[in-house]
Amino acid sequence: MNATIILAVFVLYTVLLFVISHFTARKSDNNAFFRGNKNSPWFVVAYGMIGASLSGVTFMSVPGGVYTGQFTYMPLVFGYVLGYAAIALVLLPLYYRLNLTSIYTYLNMRFGPRSEKTGAAFFILSRLLGSALRMYLVVFVLYEFVFKDWGIPFWVPAVIFIAIILLYTFKGGIKTVVWTDTLQTTFLLLAAFLTAFFILRNLHISLGDLLKSASEKGYTKVFETDWTHNKFWVKQLLSGMFITITMTGLDQDMMQKNLTCKNLRDAQKNVMTSSLLFVVVNALFLCLGAALIYYAQVTGFQLPVNDAGMVVNDKIFPSVAFSLSKFTAVVFVIGLVAAGYSSADGTLTALTTTFCFDFMHFDKKQMTEQQITKTRKWIHVAFALLYLLVIIAFRPFHNESLIDKVFDIAGYTYGPLLGLYTFGLFVKNRKVIDKAVPYIAVASPVVSYFLKVYSPQLFGGYKIGFEILIINGLLTFLALLLFSRMEKTAVES
Repeated sequence: MNATIILAVFVLYTVLLFVISHFTARKSDNNAFFRGNKNSPWFVVAYGMIGASLSGVTFMSVPGGVYTGQFTYMPLVFGYVLGYAAIALVLLPLYYRLNLTSIYTYLNMRFGPRSEKTGAAFFILSRLLGSALRMYLVVFVLYEFVFKDWGIPFWVPAVIFIAIILLYTFKGGIKTVVWTDTLQTTFLLLAAFLTAFFILRNLHISLGDLLKSASEKGYTKVFETDWTHNKFWVKQLLSGMFITITMTGLDQDMMQKNLTCKNLRDAQKNVMTSSLLFVVVNALFLCLGAALIYYAQVTGFQLPVNDAGMVVNDKIFPSVAFSLSKFTAVVFVIGLVAAGYSSADGTLTALTTTFCFDFMHFDKKQMTEQQITKTRKWIHVAFALLYLLVIIAFRPFHNESLIDKVFDIAGYTYGPLLGLYTFGLFVKNRKVIDKAVPYIAVASPVVSYFLKVYSPQLFGGYKIGFEILIINGLLTFLALLLFSRMEKTAVES
């Protein structure tokens, strides 16, 4: 496909985003930027959350991951539903009762200022790494299929993407993101659906017959029953639940969208609706993965490989989409761009919010609206630059499926948050030594890392997978218990 056409599609889609941004950001103030004026329709947030949760990594890695992992990703998704239920019943009532803008303010109320900063710092680290890797994948594909042929270096499309996101979120913030996410979700899902449709049409086969053939070849296996396998279904289910609790419920980016709903009941409806939609959407992406592999087998299409001759999962979807037709190539590009924007715009806004409230304490300082706006804009720009640096720095290290890498990072960076919130919510008669919290939050991931590396030797061949998040959180919880004393807590949780 002509690279100029791809670039034109990218530009047109970006213009559409700026049109939405123009209307949503009109008369926006700092309350709109940080809280969306607390009037977002819950069903709009629920639908947009699909795109924000999926991101470019799911868009690329889940279909491609079927090649090596079959459908064993699905138990993880079932675990997501359990995690969303915990968010709706436990975390959202807490956040709405305390009327939080940054959810890490709770840690200050419960433990103290060092705990708040520790929680906020781990979120910033988690999102900078995780979201930047998601964005990296989008930039990587556009670079490979467009900019590389023109002799343009990788950093150029990275700069363009970040600059665009910075501009359309600069004024409206979370108010704009809530509405642009609906657009991103629509095109992301449309890309997956249309690609699968054209594959089935070209092969003259129904979806049922495709899945039957894929099953016979072993590509639709859902439950891994070997308990030593890193994708053992019980581990996947529990990991999915805790990944959702941490990466959504303890994540400022995802919760900031939920906290723009008018009231708690609307926010709960939004979360539970999102969880059910998420199951359907991930099933769609896995079916797409089966279709991609079946197409390659039937037509003799050569799957993309690296220098060592190994199939690169993340390149399967784009390679097939670009080979099918110009239309599927255009659809893929739109879906990919939508996934990239949806994974980064909310993150950039959330990073700004967290720094403003948990480090700058906008809610406690006597500042005019103009002073808050000026400071907030500088912080927004600073995080955009930092985001860009992470994307560029990761370029030499991309040699495997990114979805596993994103979850690996989450296991280490979100574990301390899981331990902190679990202790705060369920241990009400002990007061943690606040100054010890930063050290605990660093030590727990380090110990978790060594446990994971040496797990086969320590546990009779058992390989720790995504459940490292649970282990990390448990270590944090136990350390908090050790560095605490009996006392009535300041905040009833």
